[in-house]
Amino acid sequence: MTSTDTRTIVTINPATNEPLQHYPVLTDTEIEQVLAETHATGLTWRRVATEERARLLGTVADALEARRQELAALVTAEMGKPLAEAVAEVDKCVSQCRHYAEDGASYLQPKSIAVPAQSCQIVYEPLGVILAVMPWNFPLWQVFRFAIPALLAGNTVLLKHAPNVTGSALAIEAVIEASDLPDGVLRTLVIDDSDVPAVA
Repeated sequence: MTSTDTRTIVTINPATNEPLQHYPVLTDTEIEQVLAETHATGLTWRRVATEERARLLGTVADALEARRQELAALVTAEMGKPLAEAVAEVDKCVSQCRHYAEDGASYLQPKSIAVPAQSCQIVYEPLGVILAVMPWNFPLWQVFRFAIPALLAGNTVLLKHAPNVTGSALAIEAVIEASDLPDGVLRTLVIDDSDVPAVA
């Protein structure tokens, strides 16, 4: 990987073996910029009240529902899942977002622990920017099942998805951007698999 990287990731329709899209690989400078922006967003996001973070996750569900068919068609084109299963995957992500919007804040309430001669409490604090390297087989669900609880907890997310579902990865970022969550809470790194160790 170089600062003037001209490589691309090409997604292929597995049913036809025809190219779907070419995605330029991010340069070193672009990766550093994404990381800096995600970190800066996290410094603000972590200070948002848990109840408000949970409420905002409901707007992610709305953004997913608005693109339900489009997202399902993209999943089918990129990795070959039958369309009905791809729609069900979108719906599962919507349901999860709604669940955390309604009940998520209760999971992060401090908990007192009974110990002899002193008080003890479990408190949930954000970790910061979390890098997620994700597989292709459930290109939406695998990301949402991790990212939504991570965002609820006040973290921000860098997503490095499997190359064959790069379009799905960018679509997830677009869904988050279309919600009421702050810009930059989830960003996609379009990088070659060979660069993952260096980037991580």
